[in-house]
Amino acid sequence: MATRGSRRAEPAPQPRRSEPRERLLATASELFYAEGIGNVGVNRIVSASKVTLATFYRHFPGKEDLVVSYLEGIHARIAERADELAAAVSGRELVAALRDEVVAEIGRPNFRGCAFINAASEFEDPTSPVRVAIAEHRRWYYELVRRAFSDAGHPTAASPARNFLMLRDGAVVAAYLDSATAAQRTFRRGVDGLLWSIGIETLPGVDDA
Repeated sequence: MATRGSRRAEPAPQPRRSEPRERLLATASELFYAEGIGNVGVNRIVSASKVTLATFYRHFPGKEDLVVSYLEGIHARIAERADELAAAVSGRELVAALRDEVVAEIGRPNFRGCAFINAASEFEDPTSPVRVAIAEHRRWYYELVRRAFSDAGHPTAASPARNFLMLRDGAVVAAYLDSATAAQRTFRRGVDGLLWSIGIETLPGVDDA
């Protein structure tokens, strides 16, 4: 995950791309998110992808490697969208745009929470490649939000950035377990409070109704 804001010094080598690999990854990504990583075995992924077991192991040494690739794919999509937003706005407008991205995410159909939080609940060892990938994504996201608050003029941008991430973590869990509408409203108001705390008026976005 050597995209914008990552702390990794050198980019990771890119895996060899092929149509079977992409099909395996797409199938696994859908199943992992919908049913949980532990509930989906390699044989099922292979069968659903219409490839052989040998093909699977040619591209992924094991299931854990597939899980890491699954998370890296999600990170890449989030980072690409963040880069688009950062190219268009900055500072308080970027904070508001990131707020609205979270609100939109938790309101989409078949939302089952944050893929990274879900994966972390299934991999206890903090040194595992899966947990390392999760930690790298969260550091990247924190730095993205911290820079946005810094550009907005906050004198201690690390504090509201940590608050933003805590609010986001709570919102994505609450949206899955309880009411997505309530989670959207509460998260939006919480972020608006962070903006207000540095003298920035509430910005337009998702309706509070």
